[in-house]
Amino acid sequence: MPFSYYARLTKKQRAIYDASDAVAELELPEKERLRPLARAIEVALASDARPAVRRASQAFSDAITESLAIERVVVRILAKRPSNDESELHGLYVREEDEPPIIRVWMRTAARKEVVKPRTFVRTLIHEIMHHLDYTHLALEDSFHTEGFYRRESSLVRFVLGDAPKRRARPRQLDLFALDSPRTERE
Repeated sequence: MPFSYYARLTKKQRAIYDASDAVAELELPEKERLRPLARAIEVALASDARPAVRRASQAFSDAITESLAIERVVVRILAKRPSNDESELHGLYVREEDEPPIIRVWMRTAARKEVVKPRTFVRTLIHEIMHHLDYTHLALEDSFHTEGFYRRESSLVRFVLGDAPKRRARPRQLDLFALDSPRTERE
């Protein structure tokens, strides 16, 4: 089912959207190379050294573009996320004519200026790489956030980082008054 903005798209844009939505997973040659490269990003983030994070992120991106034999994208790592009253920008993919494509990812949260959690950072990097792959690998004229786009992103994130850790359920508070009330049977 298309996202709500689909109704506002032109016929040409809908065709691009549909083509993107139809691709749920990308076959990446040498995909196993990506796990240690993702781990290197995590280590670099823990060191809080932006140049190390940039090098590790660029190596990760290069491994993907090289394996698909597509145009390289330049990865830039910036400090604190830009924000407004409503949200923070995590990453940005920019593609301009006669310029190399650029991915920008911020490594610190806007409010607390803390280093972003590794899983969030790698997911953001992969999200921006997916935009690049839409143009260069899938040869789409635009890169829409479709269900297929998010499935491709999630598939790669799960592969390189594993499944997300299960969140522990918050312990329910014991209602002492409920212990005194009669129980009713549920069908």
